[in-house]
Amino acid sequence: MTGQNELPTLPAMNIISRLLLGLSLLLSLFPLPAEDKKSDAESFIGWLLQEDRDLTGVPFADVVKATSGKKVLPLDAGSSADRELLEKLGRALDEVLNRMNQPDSPAQKQKRINEVSSHFENEIRRVLDAHPDFSCDYPKLKSGKVQRSGYPDLRLVDKKNGRVIYIDPKLFEAGNRTSTLRTFYFEPKTDTNKILEDAHHLLIGIEHGGKQGDLWKFQHWELVDLSKFRVRLKAEFQGSNRDLYRPEAIVGTSRK
Repeated sequence: MTGQNELPTLPAMNIISRLLLGLSLLLSLFPLPAEDKKSDAESFIGWLLQEDRDLTGVPFADVVKATSGKKVLPLDAGSSADRELLEKLGRALDEVLNRMNQPDSPAQKQKRINEVSSHFENEIRRVLDAHPDFSCDYPKLKSGKVQRSGYPDLRLVDKKNGRVIYIDPKLFEAGNRTSTLRTFYFEPKTDTNKILEDAHHLLIGIEHGGKQGDLWKFQHWELVDLSKFRVRLKAEFQGSNRDLYRPEAIVGTSRK
């Protein structure tokens, strides 16, 4: 039986929902006087802004489990099956890098490096799917719809044992490997969740040296096991133009 001042264990669910639910439970146990009561939004924002709130160093595996109910499976360097998987992926990525460095590569036609990422996704998918031991495609939502945006970018199936590996390629410029600027984000939403299975999660870091002459130079790749990855939550309130320019909010405009 739960004690008077104890909170019950919460099931895995959306992290923000868990925070709000925990806050509502606290308020129900220790209600504020009527004149001091705040809205849920005010209470949550106040909780979020407390300096001692620990929202950094959160294991990505915990985030995935809480938001999708699925496990992030670690790779085992001592496993022969995992070593074989990594060797196959390595040979495939060598082929991808060589292909993308060719003058006739679609990546070489792009003026901005931000426009190159989708071409890497396409080429990685093509090379992996052509391997006799693999099946690779873009992940689907629970509804069955394919969605390119959002994490992860690719879903790989090892035909030998049926295991699933989610893959997310990221490009970074030489010299920026230790940058603290945000390069990865994960937005947990039920409707757009693409993590539907317990799986390995691998990020492919692709280093580029910028343009050398008229060609992009892609230098090397790295595989990151995201079971060891830790993330932080950034509180950000957003609004669209539709939200901003509502007729009732407009207080002045030009004549034309």
